[in-house]
Amino acid sequence: MLSPILMPLTNFDQQLFSALVPRDHDLRRALELMAWEDFEKTLAIYYCPDWGRPAAPPVLMLKLEFLRYQFGLSDRQVIKRAETDAAFRYFLQIGCREPLPDPSLLSHFRGRLGETGFRQVFNGVVAVARQHGLVKDRLRLKDATHVIANIAVPSTLGLVAQARNKLLAAAEPFDELRVAGEQINVGLLQERTAGQTDEQRLVARVTHLQEILRWVDALPPPEDAASNGRWQLLLQQREVAHKILADREHPEAGDRTLSAVDPEARCGKHGNWYDGYLVDVLIDPDSEIITQINVLPANGDEVADAAKLVRQEEVRHGNDIQQLSIDGIGFNGAALRELEDPQGLALDVYVPPHPETASEVFGPEKFVEDAQRRVVTCPAGQTSRYRQRDQRDHATIYRFDWQTCQGCALLKQCMNDPPQKIGRSVRKNDYEAEYQRARAKAKTPQYAAVRAVHAKVERKLGELMNRHGGRRARYHGRWKVQVQEFMACTAMNIKRMVRLLCAPAVIPTA
Repeated sequence: MLSPILMPLTNFDQQLFSALVPRDHDLRRALELMAWEDFEKTLAIYYCPDWGRPAAPPVLMLKLEFLRYQFGLSDRQVIKRAETDAAFRYFLQIGCREPLPDPSLLSHFRGRLGETGFRQVFNGVVAVARQHGLVKDRLRLKDATHVIANIAVPSTLGLVAQARNKLLAAAEPFDELRVAGEQINVGLLQERTAGQTDEQRLVARVTHLQEILRWVDALPPPEDAASNGRWQLLLQQREVAHKILADREHPEAGDRTLSAVDPEARCGKHGNWYDGYLVDVLIDPDSEIITQINVLPANGDEVADAAKLVRQEEVRHGNDIQQLSIDGIGFNGAALRELEDPQGLALDVYVPPHPETASEVFGPEKFVEDAQRRVVTCPAGQTSRYRQRDQRDHATIYRFDWQTCQGCALLKQCMNDPPQKIGRSVRKNDYEAEYQRARAKAKTPQYAAVRAVHAKVERKLGELMNRHGGRRARYHGRWKVQVQEFMACTAMNIKRMVRLLCAPAVIPTA
């Protein structure tokens, strides 16, 4: 393992790097552009200075993580390449004769920092871009795309077996004899159900898992339960097992667990159905810097995450975003109200409105609502008689008496068919003002100008997915996938900053 402080480069190293690494090499520019040593304080809190052997320099580990995502390498591949690549060694500031850390230390480094640490690193890079005047606050573009989970989705039979095996492995340190007996029962169960149908085998395995959970639930916690890693793992596996059984008993509830290996992965639809996660980003269209990122389950609420992304950026950087462009999924009344609230985020939101149904009769906007009397008044001056609440669609349905409608002079302009038992029904949405405002805004030149640049976020997501390994999860668990996307976006942001700040000067022609 390396010492906490790297040996300075010798004169020989300096001369060698000067000869082999061009002045305009991207890694040389990335080293000069970013004050990597400034991350020392951010990373130091994840290390204990007076316990155990000296750790590898945290900034060195961070640089190796950057190289992994910049060039699409694994832990072993990045160390292997750094052994012989002069540009890598110059970027790492490691002399030709200095040893490199063991690849396994990169995994420990990621575990130390976790989601919180890598979010700090990501935000730190965005802060550097802001210091250079690259990131503006006039507009953010928001979009999301899918990340395929690193799992093979088993059948329900295999899923129950996965949960059982992981639960027994986690329970072994707390009741070794009981677990040994259950392992014998597993073998006997397999023999007894070998000739049965899959449904019969599933029932037997579910029953066995329920029996295991009864005694696992009754295990007394150790005195150090809050800090005991093995006990916490048992609690996690116990929760997964209960969730899998609940999914089977209540299939209509949705949000089904797909795998005991990655219990946070979900099934979602992004074009086609897929199993995994959703990566949601904000970018600044002026610089094309990714300013904020979240990872959600595949069935996560992308609409609600828009406000969360904006708040995360404004809290971290103390800025005030003026406008937000979001695709059609943002045409959601509750989300628009939260984003546009003058006392809250106060954003000017640009979103493609859903098409309105063409109709030859009076639309809901022709009916005036009186919130105090809880009625609407039609164009003929008549008021509704009945009222019904639709909680699911956040709307109120008003109905007119059929006899009143039957004798109305404007009947043909109001109803396609003559009234029989009920008169005209009018649906008033709680967020009608937000929808009308979004539709009116969609007809303005400002809307056209904003939507013209929205494709930048789609291209940025394409780069993230296709060039920096963002499409497929390397790890299991949402926070680990979040770390993966943080580092991929960090690599993209640094690369973009190099392009913007280190571009060759343009010599004007005579």
